[in-house]
Amino acid sequence: MNGILDMTRNFRTFEPSNLQPSILAVDDDPRLLRLVRVNLERAVFAVNTASNGAAALEQMAAEPPDAVVLDVTMPGIDGFALTQQIREISNVPIIMLTALSEQSQKVRGLEIGADDYLTKPFDPDELVARIRALLRRSQQGTPDEGKTIIEAGDLKIDFLRRKVERDGEQIKLTPTEYKLLQALAQQAGKVLPHGDLLSKVWGPEYRDDTDYLWVYIRYLRQKLEKDPSNPKYIVSVPGFGYRFEMPKE
Repeated sequence: MNGILDMTRNFRTFEPSNLQPSILAVDDDPRLLRLVRVNLERAVFAVNTASNGAAALEQMAAEPPDAVVLDVTMPGIDGFALTQQIREISNVPIIMLTALSEQSQKVRGLEIGADDYLTKPFDPDELVARIRALLRRSQQGTPDEGKTIIEAGDLKIDFLRRKVERDGEQIKLTPTEYKLLQALAQQAGKVLPHGDLLSKVWGPEYRDDTDYLWVYIRYLRQKLEKDPSNPKYIVSVPGFGYRFEMPKE
């Protein structure tokens, strides 16, 4: 395990490719892996595969992907552990494939850094659509509206450089976390309804999937707030939505 972690020191911050998007698919079931590969290649993605977590990390080191699709239930390094290790070295978008129907397991995946999940059996066309949605979010540049730099209390958000700092120290955000913060901060002081945030960050097809929103709000608070249980930046408006505050201190 230490060898794997040592190897990952050479990883760079994820930057989405403008060429044919590359996808790393990870699953110990060769039939499912083949199904995923065929359908993604048909959708004009470049696809690499790995049959376990260790091989996936080696593949990422050799050829960093634009997105990762991984199974949860794998021997050795399972999908949860693999997601955590990937998040230590990269902010590449991750979709989990799971046969687990328990809501707590899906929430756990989002909390440790996955951007989306699909429950098996799934429609291959839906997998393609979700990958494309993730890539669109990760490739979006600086917003046209509002300020390019926002300073609120001990936070500094630089939209031109896609950089977030607290007390001068950079905070690493996944593409989805950054997009959610961007949506809130660009409308600082305004209450944004749940459905509007979900549509803007995840897409209109996610408008009613509030699980995504509250998990990522919680995750953002853990990274941005000194006291996540008493947030001063991302404030809840019960039953309606969230508001980004601009405290003076």
